[in-house]
Amino acid sequence: MEGAVRKAAVLIEALSWIRQFRGRYVVIKLGGSALEEEAAVKSFLTDVIFMRTVGMHPILVHGGGKAISKAMNAAGIEAHFVHGRRYTDEKTLEIASNVLANQISESLAEEIRGQGAKAESLHFGTRNCLFGERLTLESEDGSPIDLGHVGSVTDIDQKLLAEICESDAIPVIPSVALDENGQKLNVNADTAAAALARILKAEKLVFLSDVPGIYQDKDDPQTLLSHLETERCRALIADGTIDAGMVPKVDAALEALASGVKKVHIVDARLPHSILLEIYSDKGIGTEIVK
Repeated sequence: MEGAVRKAAVLIEALSWIRQFRGRYVVIKLGGSALEEEAAVKSFLTDVIFMRTVGMHPILVHGGGKAISKAMNAAGIEAHFVHGRRYTDEKTLEIASNVLANQISESLAEEIRGQGAKAESLHFGTRNCLFGERLTLESEDGSPIDLGHVGSVTDIDQKLLAEICESDAIPVIPSVALDENGQKLNVNADTAAAALARILKAEKLVFLSDVPGIYQDKDDPQTLLSHLETERCRALIADGTIDAGMVPKVDAALEALASGVKKVHIVDARLPHSILLEIYSDKGIGTEIVK
């Protein structure tokens, strides 16, 4: 009986959040090591189905860097990174787009369907959702840096996304965009998710990471920062507290917040039901960033 009462208390706590977020978009980015554990992915997708069932409109965006690197190694192609981004020539683009769209995206959608929900994989081979342009970076001397077929998202098909969400399905979107000529572009999944959230003015943008969130001291798990505002984030980047792979996520988060996204969450994908605990509970378990 005590266990049943605790379960009821959890549902009551979630009720106000369920009401508040009903009918709202939430963009969720899945990638990195979170894609490597099959059981964790299945559990995460169950949570996404729960969100759809209680009235939210979850949109799943994913990368797949490790799977791409593995496929490139199998093909005898050495990966080359420029300023932290995978240099993407024609052969790399062919492998990356195949892994992202035809393997990972379709497998995620199939798992959602296998759990009794509806899903649509949206990409260049089905119905494309992301549009972009080639990304240009400058070196310290101002000269352009060649990244190959690497892009950034400039627009999305909002009508298509609304149609999919209103049909009670979950959109699954790989981080590949098309330019105005139909050329495929390899896009960083963090920035793709942030662009989607920004253009949709989503209620939430969630980054599923392999760490519980942002720490004041990365070597001390007791220093998890559960709530941050944008100015504090900028200060933590400036002093080096937020460093390495977390910086692109936080930069994307700040840009999304400045464009109308209400809240950004960074949570640990390895913890069962982490996304539900973060969104539908009073305290949460990761780091939330607000404007």
